[in-house]
Amino acid sequence: MENLLPQLAVNLAEPLGKLWTGTTARCWLEIGFGGGEHLAHQAVLHPDVSLIGAEAFQNGVAKLLAHLADNNVANVRVHYGDARELLEALPDNCLERIYLLYPDPWPKERQKKRRFVNAANLKHFHRLLRAQGLFLFASDIPDYVAWTREHVGSHGGFAEQGDATQPYENWTRTRYEAKAIREGRIPAYLTFRKM
Repeated sequence: MENLLPQLAVNLAEPLGKLWTGTTARCWLEIGFGGGEHLAHQAVLHPDVSLIGAEAFQNGVAKLLAHLADNNVANVRVHYGDARELLEALPDNCLERIYLLYPDPWPKERQKKRRFVNAANLKHFHRLLRAQGLFLFASDIPDYVAWTREHVGSHGGFAEQGDATQPYENWTRTRYEAKAIREGRIPAYLTFRKM
């Protein structure tokens, strides 16, 4: 990790275009990538897309870096820290997609204010996404799914589309999803398009 992370780390002070050389302007972001299974999978499938992963936990970053090294992936950059810092630093209209997959549900009533889907972060999502860009949210917690629909609906800048019972195209099951299914919880895959 100490060798690869400095090469792939996002420098918030530099323009986004300086993160990569020789890649297209297409860029996707995954917030809270966990073990990095989904992010690495998408990077391999889409070598023409530049991907940024944000994760606050060292174990998750180390697992992602192992995936990237094993597959010789060059189109991923990592923000190791609070994703909100990254959201504030990125320029307008720079992302085609934002993934938020199985975020911490903060299930207790007094904890819900900590949920990542909130008015402030949705304002950033809308600013960062290009026209017709996608915010993709997956969770196995019905209350968080309802919360997300309510908050995105209140924002007013997104339209939900697609069948929330079906995984996204080119989906790979994460360890969080596997655990949810083992425990009998049913995932929802919400897709919101920027209007």
